[in-house]
Amino acid sequence: MTANLPDIAKHNEEAKAIWEAFHAGKPTRPPVYLGTATQFFIFNDDLNPGEAVTFESYSTDAQTMLDFQLRSQVWRGEKIAPFCDDPIGLPEEFNVRVDLQNYDEPAFFGAPVVFLPNQVPDTTPIFAGDRKNAFLDTGLPDPLKGGWYAKAHQIFDEMSESIRKNPVYMEHPIRMTPFGVWTSGALTLAVALRGMEILTDFYEDPQYVRALLDYINEGTIQRIRAHMKFFGLTHFEPDMFFADDAIQLISTKMLRQFLLPVYRKLVEEVAPGERVKIHLCGDATRHFKTLCDEIGAREFETGFPVDFGRLRRELGPDVTIQGGPNIMVLLNGTPQEVREETRRILNSGIMEGGRFILREGNNLAPRTPFANLEAMYEEARSFSWTA
Repeated sequence: MTANLPDIAKHNEEAKAIWEAFHAGKPTRPPVYLGTATQFFIFNDDLNPGEAVTFESYSTDAQTMLDFQLRSQVWRGEKIAPFCDDPIGLPEEFNVRVDLQNYDEPAFFGAPVVFLPNQVPDTTPIFAGDRKNAFLDTGLPDPLKGGWYAKAHQIFDEMSESIRKNPVYMEHPIRMTPFGVWTSGALTLAVALRGMEILTDFYEDPQYVRALLDYINEGTIQRIRAHMKFFGLTHFEPDMFFADDAIQLISTKMLRQFLLPVYRKLVEEVAPGERVKIHLCGDATRHFKTLCDEIGAREFETGFPVDFGRLRRELGPDVTIQGGPNIMVLLNGTPQEVREETRRILNSGIMEGGRFILREGNNLAPRTPFANLEAMYEEARSFSWTA
């Protein structure tokens, strides 16, 4: 679907007003955002027929990465923007980056990258089995160019040179944005590096778990600091943002004992005083109140399952929550089922205080029908909220 010109102007005016009202603390309805990670575009039959661009070619060739990101942003502006509060059309500025997916951090610590057919790239554990203590002998990677980051900086240099020669695309400027300044989380990295054995280590060798988490955290802090300096960043805009999806695997007692000290050090040493935003997919909402109280988290991206009404009651009206229908409902459900699920969420109590951004939970699956995106968006647009 591509809206006609009058609809484009009307849509863009409405979307701008909705976000302005939300950021001013005077929302009239929930703004709608749709997350489209690289796999949404790679496995897109319209944009990338026959998967002409593979994850391996995308991840290892600078020009392929640059060209595909530019084409993806054009496609999103035409095909996805009509179903959310994005402006329809070309962006004022194309923002591109060295796109490292979620394999970069294990690969930073030395895990080999594996390109699997019809899947996102992955890594294999390097501290599994009798190699559990190998990190004690290897030391920390070079904070700028350790592991895969040597390749990342090569791609950065090549992309930057390409942009220097051709600084516009479709008559709009292109800008390189930073990479290497966030983390997918210490426990998530521990699982990637150690494998699922880390879960029995919590019981059998808790001192080892602490040592591994400290090793990962120190390497992460050094990497983020080095890349902030490399890119001339003095602070995060607008938030310090990190994730740790693997905490869905542990209890809140374990979170307090093992992860809170790690998070506190990360926040204090990388971005003291910053507003903290956290991405947590899966069944992790039992931890949210603790993260609010203990490290000052003020915004969460959620996946599923989520009891939105209970979550709002626990966190209060001032914490921003992003979430919405399960991505599989959006992928496989009917438009009516999507409408009903969206309505259920919006009427759950999540809108108390108005700090809710409606989106998929979390990151659109490739080949999600436009009709289902339209159903979610129209349901949000019909929802009227007043304080």
